This record gives sequence, C-alpha cells and structure tokens, in this order.
Amino acid sequence: MKAIILKSPGDVDQLEYTELPIPEISTDEVLIKVKAISINPVDAKTRKGEGMYGLMKKDNPFILGWDISGIVEKSNSSDFKVGDEVFGMVNFPGNGNAYSEYVAASTSQLAIKPQNISFEEAAVSTLAALTSWQALVVNGKVQKGQNILIHAASGGVGHFAVQLAKYLGATVTGTSSEKNRDFVLSLGVDHYIDYHTYNWSEQKPGYDFVLDTVGGNNIDNSIEVTKSGGTIISIPSGLNEEITEKAKSKGINGYFILVKSNGEHMKELAFLLETGAIKPHISKIFSFNEMREAHLQLESGRTVGKVVVVIP
Repeated sequence: MKAIILKSPGDVDQLEYTELPIPEISTDEVLIKVKAISINPVDAKTRKGEGMYGLMKKDNPFILGWDISGIVEKSNSSDFKVGDEVFGMVNFPGNGNAYSEYVAASTSQLAIKPQNISFEEAAVSTLAALTSWQALVVNGKVQKGQNILIHAASGGVGHFAVQLAKYLGATVTGTSSEKNRDFVLSLGVDHYIDYHTYNWSEQKPGYDFVLDTVGGNNIDNSIEVTKSGGTIISIPSGLNEEITEKAKSKGINGYFILVKSNGEHMKELAFLLETGAIKPHISKIFSFNEMREAHLQLESGRTVGKVVVVIP
C-alpha cells in the first residue's frame, strides 16, 4: 500500500512517500480502505518534533495522522461489516497511521458515515468536531440559555464549536479577523468580535463558558470576560499554574483538555451531521501526493474551517 512516513522531525520534505505492507487486524478491529484524511495543527506540530512526537518517536515506520473516512475492507468485529462506510479519529493520543491507503482501527473509535455527507466531509468531522463535543458537552456541560464565547470561530475546532453551542441552545459570540466575519456570521453566532480591534480589558465578565483555541495572551483575555463560577477550556497550550491560579482567584474554572478517540461520541456527531445540526466547512481539498502542500496550507494560518486530503 502507499503510505507517507516521517523520516525525521523537520519541514515538509521529511514526509516521504513509500510502499508498506497492508496492516493486519486484531480482534475488534477493522481494516479500512481510506478515502479521505483530515489534517490538523497537531499533525504539523508532530512533524516538527512537537505535539505527539515524544509519544510516537519510537514507532517504525513513523506514520502521521489520525482522522479518516473510508470503507471497511475486512472486519474482526460484529459492530461493522465489510462494505460499511465509516469515519473516526484513530488512536489519539497515540499512533493512528492515517497517512496510508489502508488503516487498521479499533471499532470502539468509529461510527457509520451518514449517507448525506461525503467522505471528505466525514474525514474533517473527526478530531476537530470531537474536540468541540468533548469541550462543550462532556467537560463544559454547556446548557441552554448560557452565554458562550468561542475564540477563533472560523477555524477547524471553532466552526464546529459555534454550531454545537447553538444546537445546545446557547447564546454564542465568536471571534475572528475581519476578513472571516461573514463566514463566522453564517455559522449562526449571535454576536461577532474582531479580535484585532476589541478591547478586552474594558469588558465586564459576561460569559458562562469560554472555549479558547488560541492560547497565549488570549487566556488572560478570556479570564477578563468570564463570570465568576464560569469555565474556560483551553485547547492548544493548556493553562500554566499562574493562570490557573489567577482564574481560581476570580472563581473561574480554568483547565486544558486533550481530545481522545471515542466511538460513542463519534456516533453523537454522526447524528448531528445526518440531521444537519452541524456542517463541516472544507476550505481546500488536496490529493494524497500533495500532502506536503496540505501541511503548508495548514501552517499558513489562513485556513477557514478544514483541509482534507483524498486518496483515489
């Protein structure tokens, strides 16, 4: 099978195309003929020796990627049969081996792909959508009527989070740069903020829940506008001890979460995709032999929604 291995940490030239044996499957696993792969910031970070690299560096071959959609080719489980169209985030955190024509995956991490969405749409509705679900529903326990702030609302996680928060009945404010204003408004936000011009220090605490997908100084800005008793969840950088204490001193719950593979959560997302409650936005589609270009696009910081790679 065709696969892409990481020769060593570094730039996109470290992604090397090769031929590898089709993986064997164990009990409660399926072999998936991959149709589409979604890539995320963690892919690029891991490629450079950050992200999941420390966890995966002993793997040989070293194959990046976690987000896939495709067709079951072999099955060692009663949960899925040959021919089923499936999608999921495979073995995260860990080695998902997604940059391959075939992927062995645990059935506990997959869901049936809704018929009304494409393989490309399914592939991008995995890590980013799961992050939103686990942040808002599992950890944040967002409720109807709450006031919610989503930073970087035009991004991969952000655009799912806005739609999910609206589905949950929250009043949603989304931030982005002015060039992405119309896109963020199209997601259904109740209020929009251009983060380049907004003065956070002049705002009163008004949010019950804040999802920070940016990190850095943005966490401090989030603390300024979160109600006492509210919650801030940070995705990219976590909360260092100083900021955690600062949040605590104002009666705010502040913490970091790392998304984890979960088939039951994928089934919840499949339902939302099938009913149209959430809809992924794909900004650009690359072919498998354009993986390096896909990484460069992701690292440009100018991607609206998601980037996907297809395998013929």
